Amino acid sequence: MHIDPNGEHDWAVLLAGGDGTRLRHLTRMIAGDLRPKQFCRLFGGESLLSQTRARLGPLFRAERTTFVVTGAHEAFYREDLRHTDASRVVVQPLNRGTGVAIATALLRILQHDADAVAAFFPCDHYYADPEAFSRAVASAVRYARDFPDSVVLIGAEAENPEVEYGWIEPGLPMRDAPDVPLFCVNRFWEKPTLAEARSLLRRRCLWNTFVTIGRAETFVELLCSEFPDTVLRLAAAVAEGDLDAAYGDVPAVDFSREVLALHPHRLLVVRDESSGWADLGTPDRLIETLARNRVETDWLTRRTGVGLSTDRLVTSSAAKADMGT
Repeated sequence: MHIDPNGEHDWAVLLAGGDGTRLRHLTRMIAGDLRPKQFCRLFGGESLLSQTRARLGPLFRAERTTFVVTGAHEAFYREDLRHTDASRVVVQPLNRGTGVAIATALLRILQHDADAVAAFFPCDHYYADPEAFSRAVASAVRYARDFPDSVVLIGAEAENPEVEYGWIEPGLPMRDAPDVPLFCVNRFWEKPTLAEARSLLRRRCLWNTFVTIGRAETFVELLCSEFPDTVLRLAAAVAEGDLDAAYGDVPAVDFSREVLALHPHRLLVVRDESSGWADLGTPDRLIETLARNRVETDWLTRRTGVGLSTDRLVTSSAAKADMGT
């Protein structure tokens, strides 16, 4: 079942335009080329992009699922998107960061649906419990409809003082649902110091998963409050069907640091306590995630000489050094 079988305004946007530099040496070893991680088969028989698409398939209709990619990666995403209508693929001329990718996708969606609710999903995530993830997303989409002036984040239960993640401090509860409660956001940190991360962990703050949901108009309003010229240039380019000139002129925008962190009063957060979310952004984190969840991978066994089915974690210092971390 979809989130709302009778609804016509829920859109999923898969963000797959990043360059994947932090995993480049690893993906080259696995795939034999310089493809970014989202187009690599890191585990299982499908790329991370295809796995993300399959995970969202029961939640969003195919005709309202959009993909943001970068033109330089066409050789790598061609296979994953070979059966996808070109109208649902946003091809960026350049990678200008998450903010520009989100703005472009929103402007494209608003051409078709002025009442759209857009949900943004990075393509380098792992979920130990996909059903728990689906429950969190379904709840977040409903909350985004109920609170149209806010953006709803999904925050994962923090396990350690991670300094490479964004952090969310939940405030007062907005809605106390049995499975997936909703909270105001007191503050948003993007990549805190270690001392700050330790304090955030003690206070049961959440990791920002970057799964972000809200009315398309609300997203555009927040983007315009910080980057009005960028949004205007992109809007003109989308209307003309030519992104090349606009992308050459606009600055890169980090959506978390340069937009979300500046507007905590416009944010709400769903507390995801059970999906087992992990970001696969670095070799170290990828190996630890696969080992913890006993996910078998031929390339890792060959590389480290350790099978994930054993009780040993492959994130030993020797394994890390062998992976180049």
